[in-house]
Amino acid sequence: MAYTRQTGVTWCDPENAYDSYVLFTGADAVTRLIDLNGTVLHEWPFAGVPPRLIDPALNGGRLGDVGVQLSDSGDARGGIYANGTVGQLSWSGERVWEWGHQAPGGAARQNHDWELLPNGHRLLLVTVPRVVPDLAEATVGDQGLVEVDAHGAIVWQWLAGDHLDELGFSAAGRSALRETAARDPEDPWGYLEMNSAKTLGPNRWYDRDPEGVFHPDNILVSFRKANIVALIDKTSGGIVWKLGPYFEALAGAQHQRINVRKVPRPLDQISGQHNPHMTAAGLPGAGNILVFDNQGGAGYPPAALGIYAGSRILEIDPATEQIVWQYTAEDSGRPSWTFFSSFVSNAQRLPNGNTLITEGMQGRLFQVTAAGDVVWEYHSPYEGYGVAGEPEVREPRVPGVDRLTLTPLVYRAQSVPFGWVPAGTPRDPARPVGTAPNP
Repeated sequence: MAYTRQTGVTWCDPENAYDSYVLFTGADAVTRLIDLNGTVLHEWPFAGVPPRLIDPALNGGRLGDVGVQLSDSGDARGGIYANGTVGQLSWSGERVWEWGHQAPGGAARQNHDWELLPNGHRLLLVTVPRVVPDLAEATVGDQGLVEVDAHGAIVWQWLAGDHLDELGFSAAGRSALRETAARDPEDPWGYLEMNSAKTLGPNRWYDRDPEGVFHPDNILVSFRKANIVALIDKTSGGIVWKLGPYFEALAGAQHQRINVRKVPRPLDQISGQHNPHMTAAGLPGAGNILVFDNQGGAGYPPAALGIYAGSRILEIDPATEQIVWQYTAEDSGRPSWTFFSSFVSNAQRLPNGNTLITEGMQGRLFQVTAAGDVVWEYHSPYEGYGVAGEPEVREPRVPGVDRLTLTPLVYRAQSVPFGWVPAGTPRDPARPVGTAPNP
């Protein structure tokens, strides 16, 4: 008998859930917009890494435009090398903008993140194959950022390999980094695996101290394999603030670390984190940094992890570097291992104080209140072979998977306001579903 799993909306508390659309790319490489009832309202036959519905305020008032990856580079290495072009599609699927052929080597190699900036330019996280001095003699997949104008010209660039001395590695860590790069220079995910990049935007720290490090144009990035969150000064290119890679050990049993309830408290060991970003002005927790702390294996040298695997969402005050709010499965009354994604994933603060969480490895999207109550839960029914966005004909690239296997993986979901899409899009109110949340 074939194995089946529960899919679709499995729990909804409409009185406490924040009602919006939700955008995500399924493991079948199709990007879909759903409502809180799980109804598919619109779709585009492309994957986004991540997909993003564009704020009309940054898009000349256009409604329903989406950013996705449009073509394959044809590079057999796959992973962060795979993308050929990225672009912007209209609601009806017309190509409004496309970039990649103009890139060095004729391929965008965009991966993990991108952003439409207020000036109409795009910030893209890309891979640049090159020799990184003092790392490896062979060409490695260096990752970095490019700012591209509306015509496709690169007007600013930043490469991680030029800033290794600023990342705070110990002698042992630097040695482990070199060994990794030398052992597998064509690692399809990169030696640091830079997995997010987001400008800070207007924030209270800059309002208080315009000469400080939190300028709205500065860019917060994440290096998953190194357990580092860093802030890049847009003007100088230097790293002016960071978390990690090393943290003081928390007193008590290591395996209990993620479930310490007391807040605020100093930040402890993050590992394999995804999408740290500053919560935007006007949202609850504005100015704090929200991060999905995967607690997946990572670090140079590897960080010690607990025996009870579990991920957590952390809200961090960047001035004190303390955890001021957190979510683990125990906050929903469940064991820590019932909420776990060792890679991919995301968290997004919502206007009513809830947090939308992408437990990506499981294809599970859910909302929690500030108290940790699950008020909406959805399991993606869309499966595919390998990582979302990679064609099935390519050798699968899921870490640790060496045979063709089906996965419901979702990289990153986005809560989308109703006013960002064309008028007439269905908007049925969320309906109660299920009898109990299932973290």
